Amino acid sequence: MSRTSASMNIQTYAPDSEQDALILDFIKALEAAGGTAPEQRAALVAANGERIELPEALHRVLIDVADALASGMGVAVAPMNAMLTTQEAADFLGIARPTLVRILDRGEIPMERPGRHRFVRLQDLVDYQERDRARRRTALEEMVRDAEADRLYEVTDGPPPATR
Repeated sequence: MSRTSASMNIQTYAPDSEQDALILDFIKALEAAGGTAPEQRAALVAANGERIELPEALHRVLIDVADALASGMGVAVAPMNAMLTTQEAADFLGIARPTLVRILDRGEIPMERPGRHRFVRLQDLVDYQERDRARRRTALEEMVRDAEADRLYEVTDGPPPATR
């Protein structure tokens, strides 16, 4: 099952319980074809019998998509330059739409506003996520350093002491 979003070229694939066994067989075949020898390289075979070798990156994508579908999750495939609505962008980041709008208005994520509506490039969302993760990681490291400097806790190599 697939749908195309009107605002961009995104294909969404939902799991199909009737296809579960075929998906699992596909995963096994992809994994078996993932050997390191060149003659074991994964390939697709066209209807006319032509063998089309898969680049390793595409092979990994197919395994990831098949794994997600087999686990009952949907998968969206989109080009990195795809333009998302604010609701789609908020869903991607896992935040509320009004929160995303505030982030956009502060200029933390670039946006386009051809009319009344805002649009965000998928690549800009991925970049924002990476910056945000790095910022949070740095803040946590500083908190740990501060706590250690204030002797709020000690790092030990052994198990925690027994409590009653």
